[in-house]
Amino acid sequence: MSIFDKIIGSLEDEREWKEMEARAKALPVEYHHAYKAIQKYMWTAGGAPTDWKDSSRIFSGILELLEEGAAEGKRVTDLTGEDVADFCDELVKDEQTWKDKYRKKLNDTIGRG
Repeated sequence: MSIFDKIIGSLEDEREWKEMEARAKALPVEYHHAYKAIQKYMWTAGGAPTDWKDSSRIFSGILELLEEGAAEGKRVTDLTGEDVADFCDELVKDEQTWKDKYRKKLNDTIGRG
């Protein structure tokens, strides 16, 4: 990894993220709102994976699911189930998430005191 990538991040990762966001904007309104709400939940609840490639893979998978559901005329909850938060949590159950990282950091900090 170059010093440039370490400072500002990978331009390839940024391009990939922008492409995913453009795909999300192209979804019908109900699906776009659902995608943004899922994204917000995963980032604010600490459920997004800490590794960019894992996050990208998961968000891309969610987009594919929503794109297919929109094409088939399904409701979002037909795809995710009624408990959308549980759907999100299930997607990252085997991933190292930000919540996991901060839990460890908190426990390590308090444990040193």
